[in-house]
Amino acid sequence: MMFKDLVKKSILDIHSYEPGRPIDEVRRELRKKYGFLRLIPLMNIVKLVSNENPLGPSKKAIRAMKKAAATANRYPDPFCRDITKALSEELNVLPKNIILGNGSDEIIEFILLAFLNPGDEVVMNHPAFMLYEIATKVMGGEPVIVPLKEFKPDLDAMAAAITPKTKLVFIDNPNNPTGRSVGEMEVEAFLERLPDSVIAVFDEAYYDFVEREDFPDTIRYIGRKNVIVLRTFSKAHGLAGLRIGYGIAGDELIKYMKRTQMPFNVNCIAQAAAIAALKDKGHIEMSRLVIGEGKQYLYKELGAMGLKYVKSDTNFILVDLGRSGKDMFRKLIGHGVIIRDMDYYKLYNFIRVTVGTMPENKKFIKELKKILNGKWSGIEADLF
Repeated sequence: MMFKDLVKKSILDIHSYEPGRPIDEVRRELRKKYGFLRLIPLMNIVKLVSNENPLGPSKKAIRAMKKAAATANRYPDPFCRDITKALSEELNVLPKNIILGNGSDEIIEFILLAFLNPGDEVVMNHPAFMLYEIATKVMGGEPVIVPLKEFKPDLDAMAAAITPKTKLVFIDNPNNPTGRSVGEMEVEAFLERLPDSVIAVFDEAYYDFVEREDFPDTIRYIGRKNVIVLRTFSKAHGLAGLRIGYGIAGDELIKYMKRTQMPFNVNCIAQAAAIAALKDKGHIEMSRLVIGEGKQYLYKELGAMGLKYVKSDTNFILVDLGRSGKDMFRKLIGHGVIIRDMDYYKLYNFIRVTVGTMPENKKFIKELKKILNGKWSGIEADLF
């Protein structure tokens, strides 16, 4: 018997999620291919691929991690009581309206496990966070793909795509990978059309970077509609490596989601760091300032090169190169800069770049100019 015969039919045509390349992996693969001597100029590798906070965690969070590490021989609080209480006070919701996960990715799994039956439809954007489609297929659901309009979620088209078979609608606001968002009036109109039998999931991973004044306060719809809001400590709070995210929803929805939750799913160090990070408003403000200044610098430099880009409500920028993004990805890695190509999303002439510190942003621009001017090093990471 072939092992393929043992695999669930729902995952046979799934392409695995492709995470951004870690710095150590890039350094290791370049060393293997080109040797140590040619790698010397590349030791300062910058990672602008996974939309992480370039400032790292707050100092308060780091202190909390060190303290919590001493208790790592004990299982963590399975109910995440302290961080749930902190979030409850921060968001002005009841503790019963909150669920914690090993990253907000796990909350997506809770939602699909709790509410999706095989054959149910899930409406989602394209392009969008790729896990929506992957996880839906794994669970035996049917993704219903709605193209973006002007690089942002087309809520009118998404509402029109709902059928009696629809169970869920995923809306990443702001959108990943474009960085654009929809405002309160658009969300209000969409929810007016949302049937009571359908759950709307607003993925707000980049909430802390949004500057538009009319960004919707989706938490106020909790209980009024079948709405779930997802947020994370991975982005603005700089805790991506600890994997901690959360969902906010009506207590009935949370109750069923918790039935799918594995015990001890959020580790003790992540819980402690998240509480400290939540309290450190200064770190969030500094992160916003650094990202805001970085975006303006990149907009100016990209525009000066004649490149088109999408103005972003996040900490990343989608750039239209007018040429192969995959080719640029490979060449930039050879110059010590890791970005993301957009081939998975069928945006073949685009790249997505995370806004970094100013030295990181300047290195990206410097190396991008070299390549566009035909002055690149000749090192191309075709191994990726």
